[in-house]
Amino acid sequence: MNKRELILSLVNGDEIPDHVPAAFFLHFDPQYHRGQAAVDKHLAFFRYTGMDFVKIQYEHPVSPRPEIERPEDWARLPRHDEAFFAEPLKVVEGLVKAAKAEALVLVTLYSPFMWASQIAGDQRLTRHVQENLAMVQRGMEAITESVRSFVRACIRLGVDGFYASTQGGESHRFADVGLFEACVKPYDLSIMEEIDRACIFNILHICDYHGGYDDLTRFLDYPGHVVNTPLQVGKRRFTPREVATLFNRPTMGGLERTGVIATGNPEEVRAAAGAVLAEAPERFILAADCTVPSDTPWDNLRVAIETVHEHRRI
Repeated sequence: MNKRELILSLVNGDEIPDHVPAAFFLHFDPQYHRGQAAVDKHLAFFRYTGMDFVKIQYEHPVSPRPEIERPEDWARLPRHDEAFFAEPLKVVEGLVKAAKAEALVLVTLYSPFMWASQIAGDQRLTRHVQENLAMVQRGMEAITESVRSFVRACIRLGVDGFYASTQGGESHRFADVGLFEACVKPYDLSIMEEIDRACIFNILHICDYHGGYDDLTRFLDYPGHVVNTPLQVGKRRFTPREVATLFNRPTMGGLERTGVIATGNPEEVRAAAGAVLAEAPERFILAADCTVPSDTPWDNLRVAIETVHEHRRI
């Protein structure tokens, strides 16, 4: 199998891949966030590590950032069209042209709630949802339509899918689960269901950057051909096999992003990757639970990927 066939075999047909695919992601320095420099850096990382698909980082904060001081301010958020995303779309276009024949090309997609957090700050957003849900919902509607503009442009440019990241369901966030159901999930699903209809391969990423989760069941009906979750949920540590069973789909992960993969030596990385393989389901992508630190040695990632590529199923 080539790299495209290997990844698609996880979700298409009855054939089990003869070896495990792998992929890791990190943020590049600012000089590699735009234009051809970004395209070249992504390609260099993809080819040096030997990973099995291209994942395009999204490195473009909202600018100018709207002033959000009161819940009522959310009602004034603009809806952005494709032109607002011109810079990241240039990177998408370049990488689709350069790499699509070689591997699947996926784009990082932050959820509307994550965009809202970037605009107002995580704590302020949470407080505003609790104070005046209706006003924040108006802002969420505008953000969702802006994100949809970016998604549709990426699809038109030929991406194979998205690494769709969600936040808002963390255990610390809302004591009233109804707030998640009202101000996070509908907007997540609006975007994720669209990419599910349009793309051949999407990854659902449940992100614990702002805190952990006690329960993942609220995400079971989220689309995504593969799911990437935190390793620790409440007091329980989930194996990749347990996640695959819970979500009834292939899983991606197994390694902690700030653990051995980021700080260990090659021998330790190889041992850690081997240990994950021992617990992995048949349809699985070795990866970290989220983006690894930017200073993670590329050689560590390469060793982990080589380890699973060398492991052949009997």
